[in-house]
Amino acid sequence: MTAKTPQYILAIDQGTTSTRSIVFDHEGAVVATAQQEFSQHYPNNGWVEHDPQEILQTVKATVIESITTAGIAASQIAGIGISNQRETTIVWDRDTGQPVYPAIVWQDRRTAERCQSLKSSEWETQAHRKTGLFIDPYFSATKIDWILSNVEGARAQAEAGELAFGTIDTWLLWHLTNGEQHATDATNASRTLLFNIHDQQWDDELLKLFHVPRNMLPEVRDCADDYGTTQVEWLDANIPIYSLIGDQQAALVGQACFEPGMAKSTYGTGCFLVLNTGETAINSNHQLLTTVAYRLDGKPTYAIEGSIFVAGATIQWLRDGLKLLSTASDSEQLAERSRKDHGVFLVPAFTGLGAPFWDPDARGAISGLTRASSIEDIVAAGLESVCYQTKDLQKAMEQDGLRPELLRVDGGMTTNNWLMQRLADVLGGRIDRPSNVETTAQGAMYLAGLKAGLFRSLEHISEQWRVDQIFEPQITKAERDSQYAGWLDAVERVRVNRD
Repeated sequence: MTAKTPQYILAIDQGTTSTRSIVFDHEGAVVATAQQEFSQHYPNNGWVEHDPQEILQTVKATVIESITTAGIAASQIAGIGISNQRETTIVWDRDTGQPVYPAIVWQDRRTAERCQSLKSSEWETQAHRKTGLFIDPYFSATKIDWILSNVEGARAQAEAGELAFGTIDTWLLWHLTNGEQHATDATNASRTLLFNIHDQQWDDELLKLFHVPRNMLPEVRDCADDYGTTQVEWLDANIPIYSLIGDQQAALVGQACFEPGMAKSTYGTGCFLVLNTGETAINSNHQLLTTVAYRLDGKPTYAIEGSIFVAGATIQWLRDGLKLLSTASDSEQLAERSRKDHGVFLVPAFTGLGAPFWDPDARGAISGLTRASSIEDIVAAGLESVCYQTKDLQKAMEQDGLRPELLRVDGGMTTNNWLMQRLADVLGGRIDRPSNVETTAQGAMYLAGLKAGLFRSLEHISEQWRVDQIFEPQITKAERDSQYAGWLDAVERVRVNRD
């Protein structure tokens, strides 16, 4: 292998609060990393927006920085893999490439009223049967409808074929290829409420229900596929784009959860517990989502997923909103100094509650405060809210007969050892933390490497996975049950919709 032979993979991990680009070598080891945060916009209560152009700029900047830091030429990159925040919705002009409105983020709840009106109709059952999802503001469909209904002239433009829709992966692909590629993968498509996960097609009935013209939609391809090449003006080279995949599914791949029953939980801005169900799309009876885990060679693998809207964002709020800590990493030391039985519960329902409650109108609260309560106790309660919300998902999976035997964890929060031990205590099960906790980018890299021929198979990828630390429960079942009962009581106090 000569010095100029393409032997690297570039992974672009476009997340909710930052963009990360990582150069991996041909064995899957990290060579160089670059990361940039970008602005969060909250124009109204429950609204969350991003600037699509700013996201694009952070991608370009981090890609260039990571390649420069790696000390390689762009021509040495065998392929690019992209993972992305899912459901976040962009509509843009096909001629100019300019968005007609800011990106409406997955956390945004502005369409709650519209969703509630549909939930009372027969369409809730139909949509769930076709997509595995619930009618909720979380997903892309009502976001598209809102943009077309509220931006002057947008609906007429869309019906005339002048506008394109895409989740973040599609937006990036369009611009990386200078508008030559308007495509997405099956995982991102499966999060729109417009894609039938059983026949793997955009669904005409759902398009009609949500008033979305078919001509806006991207072509749906496999997760590892030919997505064209970057334009020379981007990187001074035509680099093949070989994978697109939603961030949580990317983490599942990065954690090598390829066998039915294997599960991972990612702790970033939100938290997402995903369990591989193999070739079978299992319908949850306890408010979990059925989704596409990944699709290779035209064959979908399915998963059950529970989504928590606010995880790491809780610590950001404690840092930036309440000013209780200087950096997110301070939370570990503060929590270590908290009282063992502090009795404080923080329910971070800032944008409603996700699975298994699906209550868009719930709002956050801190309960159990006394004169003895301290900053340390409140910070510990913020971290513990992540554990308890994961417990909610675990309980729902158990009721569906799908309890994972162990949980592989990843994401920035998992470097907090105090949190990981509390997670093991609250769940009453083993937690495996891998040597590389940034498995989202790793999953996109593996798939691109698979397409580029650097990895032979999924089995070959599984051989790359390494555990860093194992956490086992250290409290009794009675203690666990008592603590969880306190959490459930706190959640009931903030719930609005109990259907």
